[in-house]
Amino acid sequence: MSRPVVVVVGAGPGVSGSVARRFAREGYDVALLGNDEDQLLTLAAQLEALGATVGHAVADITDGDEAAAAIRRFGEHTGRIDVLHFNPSAFREKDPLELTVPELLEDVALGVGALLTAVQAARPFMSAGGRVTATGSMAADEPWHRAASLGVQKAGLRNLVRSLDATLADDDIRAVSVTVRGTLAKEGPFTPDRVADAIWDAARQDESEWRTEVPYSG
Repeated sequence: MSRPVVVVVGAGPGVSGSVARRFAREGYDVALLGNDEDQLLTLAAQLEALGATVGHAVADITDGDEAAAAIRRFGEHTGRIDVLHFNPSAFREKDPLELTVPELLEDVALGVGALLTAVQAARPFMSAGGRVTATGSMAADEPWHRAASLGVQKAGLRNLVRSLDATLADDDIRAVSVTVRGTLAKEGPFTPDRVADAIWDAARQDESEWRTEVPYSG
């Protein structure tokens, strides 16, 4: 039996990197999809030191064809995708009177639409017990007006995760978003590693009591 595989979409040095390391420590091989080659290589080296086999691809995840092709290559190479973790969002400091419609749609394409692309590409390689996880935020409920698009993204992400879970549940594949109710920091309860632990726990929920949204309050 091959090792389980986690695909991390939007991989980089923050929460996504911590998620990749958490799963690697639990015996997963890791596929990384991101837009910064140097960050991906650094993270890959850390994961390999933990014993994981690592693949990575540089892609614009808002380019549906490019992102889907990269995820399909991961699946074809490994033969399986057990967990798909979605992390990206766009932070644009503009209030609703400054934000343009094209800017809003661009941000939603990254923070919500790219999840749709990723799941559709990964689905043929997922089987019973598979999981889709996503990094959510309290901005879905308590948006900061100076970054108006972020709240829209996180609310849309949570909504889409619920629809994905309802669609996939009959095949014993579940989806969950973890709502981070705090500000990421280098110390304390909201370090990337602590958030990654919460995402790991959410992915391993008892299916009989499955929640599509799990709040993390530290």
